Amino acid sequence: MVLGITSLPHERVGAKALLGLTRGHWGIENGLHGVRDGTLREDASRIRKGAATQTMAVLRNIVVFLFHRLGHKSAAAATRHYVCHPEKSLEILSTPK
Repeated sequence: MVLGITSLPHERVGAKALLGLTRGHWGIENGLHGVRDGTLREDASRIRKGAATQTMAVLRNIVVFLFHRLGHKSAAAATRHYVCHPEKSLEILSTPK
């Protein structure tokens, strides 16, 4: 059984629309946010001062974008690859496209 709370009146939204809203929410959560937290360990970060948290979020988003743009299907596998081959990371960052 799945339960949810919404402020939408039942006259405006049926079961099909609520399912679409729920899937849309979890699609975002499991996509970008899931990668940022699960693979890049965003929630475990101890950075707390000033704009550093926002700066790190931007950097993590760039990493996820680059993984996607370079055709990696798994952010975890891509992370392991670039940790083992740091010269490839530098090559990506220094080669204009």
